[in-house]
Amino acid sequence: MDTFLWIVVPYVCLTTFVLGHVWRYRYDKFGWTTRSSQLYESKLLRLGSPLFHFGILGVFLGHVMGLGVPRSWTRAVNISDGLYHTVAVFGGMVAGIAAVVGLVILIYRRRTVGPVFSATTAMDKVMYAVLGLVMLLGFWTTITVTVMEINGHYDYRAGVSVWFRGIFRFDTHPELMADAPLGFQAHGMAAMLLFALWPFTRLVHVFSAPLGYLTRPYIVYRSRDESETGQLGSHRPRRGWDRVS
Repeated sequence: MDTFLWIVVPYVCLTTFVLGHVWRYRYDKFGWTTRSSQLYESKLLRLGSPLFHFGILGVFLGHVMGLGVPRSWTRAVNISDGLYHTVAVFGGMVAGIAAVVGLVILIYRRRTVGPVFSATTAMDKVMYAVLGLVMLLGFWTTITVTVMEINGHYDYRAGVSVWFRGIFRFDTHPELMADAPLGFQAHGMAAMLLFALWPFTRLVHVFSAPLGYLTRPYIVYRSRDESETGQLGSHRPRRGWDRVS
């Protein structure tokens, strides 16, 4: 069972994540979008969206440091374990609170604003539910295991982090996750489910960037002919904005 949960399931979810994006890009390019609802409501969106996106970016960077960077690397640059733990906990809490508050605002907006709710698909609802579950489990684990140290101290950098890096190196250690506290196991399993669903939701916009704007030609605006307008306007054009004949 440990092999199935912590080797087979992760590889199935990661394969779905990669191949799902390839399929979505090839066969559903017009659906590769955030499905923006800013046109329907913008007040709550202006508050919730920055909180969520900046918060989740901080959470992501924290996970990269915690799971992807070995302890030997931080010690090599003279970062003590105590300093690392303090920065990780307090920085993660701030970013996590911002992300959770932003997500709550966005869900409230989507549920209470009629046109936004009407534009919500079934997959959107599933995505919000799984994403919220992942974030809540992460908070619960951070508070109960890392901060309060219920049931004793657990060093995730010697357990969960090693298991996580081993997945990508094909050096698997399922026993490390099997020995981890229940909070880490639940958080990890929910995160893998989110990765499996990712390609089929609006979350694909994470891998989109408006790079075309860097090479897009300028848009040239020309005034209409005097015979069409009767006049050029009440103000003289600014310097550099003279009419194009």
